[in-house]
Amino acid sequence: MDEARLVAAAVEARRRAYAPYSGFAVGAALLSTGGKLFTGCNVENASYGLTVCAERVALFKAVSEGVREFAAIAVACGDSPCSPCGACRQALYEFAPNLKVILADGEGRRWEALPLSSLLPKGFGPADLAGG
Repeated sequence: MDEARLVAAAVEARRRAYAPYSGFAVGAALLSTGGKLFTGCNVENASYGLTVCAERVALFKAVSEGVREFAAIAVACGDSPCSPCGACRQALYEFAPNLKVILADGEGRRWEALPLSSLLPKGFGPADLAGG
């Protein structure tokens, strides 16, 4: 799947975001190494700490379906491209330290691609645990 199609899927997922408190809708499209696509949107909660980001929704959907190897993720939000939060970076790193991350604006008009390692330098993963 090319970057444009992945961004388009993230933009579509963004339209389903539930963001009544922040007004900041985010969509994500996660591509497995096998070519399967998983989308997610942010889901806010009146108890703010229970809010879940779009990237983790997509990741958890994939993992819950038995997929654990990923090639790329596109994230669409706002007037300009934005980056996944630290928690999402760490969650993605757990499964795909070499993931391509595509940062897009909310309409998918502008985007840039970069490696997850540039967003989470010296990341911590399963290999760093004793016996990992």
